[in-house]
Parts: sequence; C-alpha cells; structure tokens
Amino acid sequence: MPRRTDAPPGRVRIVAGTLRGSRLDVPDAPGLRPTSDRVRETLFNWLMPVIEGARCLDLFAGTGALGIEALSRGAASVDFVESDPRLADLLRANLARLKQNARVSRDDAQRFVANTGAHYDVVFLDPPFDADLWDSIAQALESSGVLDVQAWIYVESPGSDEPSLPANWHLHREGRAGAVRYALYRRSAKL
Repeated sequence: MPRRTDAPPGRVRIVAGTLRGSRLDVPDAPGLRPTSDRVRETLFNWLMPVIEGARCLDLFAGTGALGIEALSRGAASVDFVESDPRLADLLRANLARLKQNARVSRDDAQRFVANTGAHYDVVFLDPPFDADLWDSIAQALESSGVLDVQAWIYVESPGSDEPSLPANWHLHREGRAGAVRYALYRRSAKL
C-alpha cells in the first residue's frame, strides 16, 4: 500500500514525567532533526536536579520535543521559538492537545533573543546543522542578558564540530550519538 502523502514521516515520544508516552508528529521539513528519545533521556537525567520550576527557552524548537519534555518534567515555563510557520502552528496544536500553556513565538532566534526581556534558567540550543548558527546565537544569548547567572545551556551540534562558545560557559557533560554531539554547559559570571 502506498504511503499517504499527508501522513507525518515520523513521531517522537515524551520520555518521562506527566506527559510520558505522548507522541509528537515529525513532519518532513528542511533541517528538522528532532533530538532522539535516548539523547533527551540522557539530557534530562543530567538536568534532573534543576528542571523542576525552571524557566526554559527552546530556541529553534522544531517539534518542541525538548521544551515539551521539560514541561513534562516540571519546568515552570517554556518559551518556544520557531521561524517556520508550519512548524510553529504544529507546535501550538501539540501544546493545546497536551493541555500545556506555553508561549510559541514565530520569530528569528536572534531577533527573539535581542528583544525578549525574559530571563532563563535553562536554554535548549539546537539549530539546523546546515545553518551554522551556534557561535552567533551563543554570543547573542550571552550579551543580551537573558541568561540567569548560572544558567544551563544544552547545545546539539554535528559530531565533527565543537562550537566556539563564550568563555564563561563551562562544559558540564557531553556525549555522542551517531553524527551528533550533545553537550550541557553551565554558565558562570563573566571573569
């Protein structure tokens, strides 16, 4: 039987917490590469001591799997930023279906960071790999004042690259999954 053309090419599931087992559709979209269940499980094991009550930012949200996982595990709030209108609409629909109250901004990540005025304890930074935005968005996060003094920043990048990040972002833990490097950084006050 031929595949339906309107069917999503895949799904990811929320690994743990109040939304455990919930499925999120993964549409076919350029550059969309949802963080795998295994990597999300590892990341949130690392974040377990700090995610409860955290204010989170999911930049380049895509399916929103990272931010929704954070909400499922007790984050106080998550702001999702996604520039693709179709992905932003799907994310809003998934949040409504899951009865989650969160802000979805259809905006460019750089512009959002420059204008938000909010402050975050945890940031998920996972831009499309071919866009090569890690260095510029990391510098924007650091200079904009949106990061808590001791914020946690998750960075997902190609396994062959290690982004050039601000000197006061200290590597806490890292891992590799196939061609992906995932790392959690802890920010400290500037020297």
